[in-house]
Amino acid sequence: MSYRCRLYLITPPVISDLAAFEALLDDALAGGDVACLQIRLKSEDGVTTDADATRRVGKRIIEEVQARDIAVLINDRADLAAELGADGVHIGQTDMSFKEAKNWVGESGIVGVTCHDSRHLAMVAGEQGADYVAFGAFYPTETKSAPTQAEPELLTWWQEMMEIPCVAIGGIKVDNAEPVVKAGADFLAVSGGVWSHPEGPAAAVRQFNEIFDQHE
Repeated sequence: MSYRCRLYLITPPVISDLAAFEALLDDALAGGDVACLQIRLKSEDGVTTDADATRRVGKRIIEEVQARDIAVLINDRADLAAELGADGVHIGQTDMSFKEAKNWVGESGIVGVTCHDSRHLAMVAGEQGADYVAFGAFYPTETKSAPTQAEPELLTWWQEMMEIPCVAIGGIKVDNAEPVVKAGADFLAVSGGVWSHPEGPAAAVRQFNEIFDQHE
């Protein structure tokens, strides 16, 4: 394996105490290498983006996180990514077109695309110019209702076919991360596996990086 997997951190879906979250985030980032942070804050329906919360959190943390050389992405809303000065957006299949997202974030902006367990959707995203494709869910997840179940072999196939990075997402924790790392994920997207780790976020980030180092 000639590359090293990296951690793609996702915020909890609800942040009620911003100061407390900032402390948790500082703790997580002190634990080791993190490639990017996706701000993913949901409304009460658990589906649509909470724009007000995204603005509130984004204005507080984006510049701080970017100062650590960590990219910040906004989930679903490319307009908010542009407004808040984030590095890019992550879009699902029902959010907006790739072209529309790119128009919002600009040529240098990152656009990543959810491709579920579909080779076809991933190929289409790659042809359109996606900066990464995300496959999942690999494991049951409490963060969202996952419509598809992906197998690690999908990551291996993608690595053999394409140069564009792939992200593994869905229920990934320290104790189940190894199969998707070995299969070829360039990034592991993790939320609860960091924030709910019994030893705290820093320990989780440190342990993920130890796994990545073992399979570099």
